[in-house]
Amino acid sequence: MIFLVKKAMNHDTDAFIELMKKNKQQMYKIAKSYLHNDHDIADVLQDTILACFENIHTLREAKYFKTWLIRILINQCKDFLQKNKNYCSLDKLPEPSIPDMTQNHLEFEELLMSIDPRYRIILVLYYVEGFKIREIAQILDMNENTVKTRLSRAREACLKHTDFLPCQKGECL
Repeated sequence: MIFLVKKAMNHDTDAFIELMKKNKQQMYKIAKSYLHNDHDIADVLQDTILACFENIHTLREAKYFKTWLIRILINQCKDFLQKNKNYCSLDKLPEPSIPDMTQNHLEFEELLMSIDPRYRIILVLYYVEGFKIREIAQILDMNENTVKTRLSRAREACLKHTDFLPCQKGECL
């Protein structure tokens, strides 16, 4: 991937397109943790890709591409939310059920949407995308201890929003 990043940094459009293809699922999941409407997500992703393309020359080291990309995406999401603060979204309406989504996936999405966005993004980055605490701290531009605290609070919030009952000693699998 570093080779592709270096090529993209040298104005290779094909390499840049390939980088975006490799990261599109991850970008979608992260944007979904901020925005709930697919049209809004598409707009933000488009703005993010354009910003990355126009500013890839500012990336200092190719190995930090993913962190840089996610940081831009998160900033774009926050900017979108700020601009559309008074916008009444159709997301408040219940979505029709999608037959190919499993019940667990739907429940997980519902759980994510029920917790504070500050905690939601950390859960997505940590559990869904597999970033380490240090990487999340870089992406979100915050202290590692803050990330750990928010991750802990996110876990607590998840437990409060589920029908989780702790198992008694000897009753768990």
